[in-house]
Amino acid sequence: MPQLRIALAQVNATVGDLQGNASLVVEWTRKAREGGAHVAVFPEMVLTGYPVEDLAIRTSFARASAEALEALAGSLEASGLGDVAAVVGYLEHDSVGPRNAVAVLHGGRVVARQCKHHLPNYGVFDERRYFKPGSSLDIVRINGVEVGMVICEDLWQDGGPITALGDAGVDLVVSPNASPYERNKDDQRLPLVARRAAEAHAPLAYCNLVGGQDELVFDGDSLVVSADGQLVGRAPQFVEHLMFVDFDVQGGREYEQGQIGDFYVRRVFLSDAIPAYEPLPAPRVFEPLADEAEVWHALVTGLRDYVHKNGFRTVVLGLSGGIDSAVVASLAVDALGADAVYGVSMPSSYSSEHSRSDASDMAQRTGLHFTTEPIGEMVSTYVSQLKLTGLAEENIQARCRGMLLMALSNQHGHLVLATGNKSELAVGYSTIYGDAVGGYAPIKDVLKTLVWDLARWRNAEAEKRGETPPIPENSISKPPSAELRPGQVDTDSLPDYEVLDRLLDDYVHCDRGYDDLLAAGHEPALVDRVLRMVDKAEYKRRQYPPGTKISNKAFGRDRRLPITNGWREG
Repeated sequence: MPQLRIALAQVNATVGDLQGNASLVVEWTRKAREGGAHVAVFPEMVLTGYPVEDLAIRTSFARASAEALEALAGSLEASGLGDVAAVVGYLEHDSVGPRNAVAVLHGGRVVARQCKHHLPNYGVFDERRYFKPGSSLDIVRINGVEVGMVICEDLWQDGGPITALGDAGVDLVVSPNASPYERNKDDQRLPLVARRAAEAHAPLAYCNLVGGQDELVFDGDSLVVSADGQLVGRAPQFVEHLMFVDFDVQGGREYEQGQIGDFYVRRVFLSDAIPAYEPLPAPRVFEPLADEAEVWHALVTGLRDYVHKNGFRTVVLGLSGGIDSAVVASLAVDALGADAVYGVSMPSSYSSEHSRSDASDMAQRTGLHFTTEPIGEMVSTYVSQLKLTGLAEENIQARCRGMLLMALSNQHGHLVLATGNKSELAVGYSTIYGDAVGGYAPIKDVLKTLVWDLARWRNAEAEKRGETPPIPENSISKPPSAELRPGQVDTDSLPDYEVLDRLLDDYVHCDRGYDDLLAAGHEPALVDRVLRMVDKAEYKRRQYPPGTKISNKAFGRDRRLPITNGWREG
């Protein structure tokens, strides 16, 4: 008979909303108890949301987090849930400083506390800036089962708490996580969790956060593996989910406590009795999403949560009839519903008839609100008064569009969506204060070739479901153009996107230098030209709106280069 039932609560917390997040823990603990769970495991820092950034070093916030944790223990008890051991991530602040911590709440009290040991300081993480590492481990005995805990990065790095738990002896390891999404990251998680379970000589339950926080998206994908590394259960991606697992482990053994390696191990006793209950079937193993589906869901989640968590109800964007605006509009409709999306066609004297008709077609296919606001008179006023020509005349069109969208935002409370993609942003092919305006940029981390792939995938999905494909075929097939001068196409200024994106992948995502890029087969003249454009455009990227991260090296938190910079490759 199984001795312990746990529930992994893969939930969507909001940074700073201590009361809302506490209510979330109570709600999902109730669901866990209704399902017969003895332990409910929540993600890393679920009480505060993650990442809290400089809130971690604000004393008032740290104090509020500690008070909220104590109050949460009381709320669980008052709600009749005190017999469930709730494993809750929170912000600790002791005499040493702030810490990324996890607590076990039971019987109206905080019965165990443990702080993260490995503090990641790469990519999007700055935890050494904020937190102090922990050096103790609490092992909690529940139903005679010794349950150890590790927090996120403590799984990802060799040694540390997992090794200590294996030496100390545990029957089960639970791991609260806030592991951000990147493409194909789910391929790394299962082998990692299986390896750590083998090191701990115990099953391991990995519970990950879900939802969007500014540029980051957390995809859930929670896992449970047996001590020999076999996958027991897997949660779906990008949705809140409660996964129940019964464990039949040896338990009932006596273990020592005290100093083990670098850690002081403390044993916390809750219960030895094994309640009688009917075992559950094995949990479902959800398959990870295919690549385009995974990216699409990440972008939808990031956009939806940015809009809702920041108090917006509607969004507005320029609909040009091109592929980028069509994909952003389709993402917005999927994230928020058509009635919350406002598309605006803003033709100038250089706008083609197909750009207007494709924009209108997009609106009809999706049901979003659609209006046309010509900018010709606005542009002519600037051009005639300032005697603008060439690039200045081209850019004033984009800036008039940007002003128009911001005016609608101010008037109606819409959030403006910038529609630029990563390829354009990389080489500076955008107009600052023009098409770069907005509060959020959904495809900021999506290379142009992937934009096309996503459009084709989304249309194919609609056809599978018997729905109208949202993106006009002409928007996908026609040559991309900013339409800021007669007959303009993107390839007048840029290499073919297939060629450009391969080079950007090597330079931006892989950080390859000039010689390595040549060795990879890129043409010297192309490398010289593209690297010059990328390096010169850093100031534009700094002023671009935030957008959902999907790659290993997104502009912003991941890739931080000086604007004033005399270094050049080659």
